[in-house]
Parts: sequence; C-alpha cells; structure tokens
Amino acid sequence: MAGVSDVAMRTLSREFGADMTYTEMVSAKGLSYANEKTRQLLELAEGEDRVAVQLFGHEPDVMASQAAWIEEVMGPHLAWLDINMGCPVRKITSKGEGSALMQTPELAADIARCVKNAVQFPVTVKFRRGFAMGEETAPEFAKRMEQAGVDAIAVHGRFAQQMYGGKSDRGTIARVKEAVSIPVVGNGDIRHGSEALTMMEETGCDAVMIGRGAQGNPWIFAEAKAAVAGEAVPPRPSVYEKVEVARRHAKLLSEREGRNIVRMRKHASWYTTGVPRGSEARGRINDCVTFEDFEAVFDDILRVTREFEEAGFYMNNTGL
Repeated sequence: MAGVSDVAMRTLSREFGADMTYTEMVSAKGLSYANEKTRQLLELAEGEDRVAVQLFGHEPDVMASQAAWIEEVMGPHLAWLDINMGCPVRKITSKGEGSALMQTPELAADIARCVKNAVQFPVTVKFRRGFAMGEETAPEFAKRMEQAGVDAIAVHGRFAQQMYGGKSDRGTIARVKEAVSIPVVGNGDIRHGSEALTMMEETGCDAVMIGRGAQGNPWIFAEAKAAVAGEAVPPRPSVYEKVEVARRHAKLLSEREGRNIVRMRKHASWYTTGVPRGSEARGRINDCVTFEDFEAVFDDILRVTREFEEAGFYMNNTGL
C-alpha cells in the first residue's frame, strides 16, 4: 500500500468503519538520516487520533533506535509499531528487507526482539506464507516472532515470489493460528465484506486486515463489520455515491499537496471502475494534474449517468 494509504485514504477508511489504519511503509534508515520525505509519512490527518506505524529495515540497531524515536515523537497518537516482513517488491527485498527477512529468520527474530525491547507500545509483525514458491515457512516463522516477544502477527496467504498474483491461501493463516498463542490477523483477497467473515470462520484468525480491497472502495469496511456482526450488509454504493467520495478524496489530497495532486490518478481510476463509460473517464484521468481537472471528469461521469437514466437504462450499484 506504499503510495496509497496516505492521510487522505486513512481519513476515509476510518470514516467508513476501519477500526485501525496503517501508515505507508516507513524506512528506518530514512528516519535515521532525518529524511524529511520519510518523516512526512508519520504525519497525522486532521482529527486522526491514532495510527499504526509500518516500519521496515534490516538492521536491528537502526530499527530499534528509530522505533524508540517514533514512540517519543508520536506519543499517544501511536497505536502500535508494525514491522513489515511481507513486502515482496524487488527494491525492498534486494536490500534484505520486507519479505526477504523470511529467508533470514534469525535476523528477523533479532529485529523483532530489539524493537520490542526499545519501546513500550505494542509491536506487531506482518509476513507472508513464505518467500520461495511452494515453501511454506509461515507457521515456524510465526513461532520465532512469538518467541521474540511480539504482541501480534499478521499473515498474508501468498508466497513473496507470487507478488500479488494467484490466490491467497487461507489454510496458511489457519496453520499459523494453530502454531502460536498471540493474536493472528488474516490478510489477502478480501474484496467484499462477506469475505472478512468467511476468512475468520475458516482460519480462526482474530481480526482481518484489508489492503487492496479498499482501493477506491472504502465502503468495504462497513460491509465487513456488518457481516462479522451478523447484521445486514449495506447496499453497494451508487455511481453518485462513488463520485461524491472520489471528489472528497481528491479534495483532501489537494488540501495537503496543493494543486499538483497527480497521485489521485490511481485512486480516481479505482473509484470509476464500473461507472458508465468508465474506460473513457480513466483515459482522461491519466491527464489530470489539478483538483479542477478531476472535478471536470467527475462532473462528466454524473452527466453521462443521468443521460443513461433518462434514456431508460437501469443503473445498478456498479454501473449498468
């Protein structure tokens, strides 16, 4: 979720029901150099009371010292520190960080132990089914993390070498849950609220983490909470609701990043999936630079939607 779970997306996710949100990946090495762009990732949104900070690196002493610095600077706004041992992106793993730490479990455990000893706030670790395709190491890795003293773990049911392809294996999450006594968070392929419930039922996990399923879809959190609580799942948003939230998302970004809000392009593309003439809209989105550019695209989507409705076409919750 690097480049995605910024303050704007976190704001909307909390409003739509997420119990906790995470920062983008924060480099411990970048923090140690007092890199301003890295430190900006720790900034809170207006009204954001608490956030989990996602820290990555491969040097135990640097990870520990920067975890302590984060705790001191953020104080009560810090919910917990999450050590990323699951990112499969090459520029991260090539440095021995992210999911590459699953190949060096002793180092991974040392990092977890050092961070835990350096802070008072809870420490969690997120990792994958394993690094190499077909080699599931998650249950044993989970035991090492528990022995290192972490307070909870999150497991994504894909191998690192799968990247984001194929399917997330829920059996892995269930096996991890059986292997440890600390809370386990299940992650992977939650695209609809009902899938949060089935993941908990099938794996016994204590909570569910939603990542890509929330892209352009903050409604998923309310759907998931309703499903888990045994309540009626809210109806899917109409085109009008999707555009309204997309517009607000763009506004939140513009207020923080000024007129040049290019990163809204990917969000706008996700929001416009399933809207009338969505592919045409996404073509225009690729040229948007300012908030006004996005406004014009959103206004045209609403105009086309009304034309379709006036022509007698039935509009369901995802388009035609």
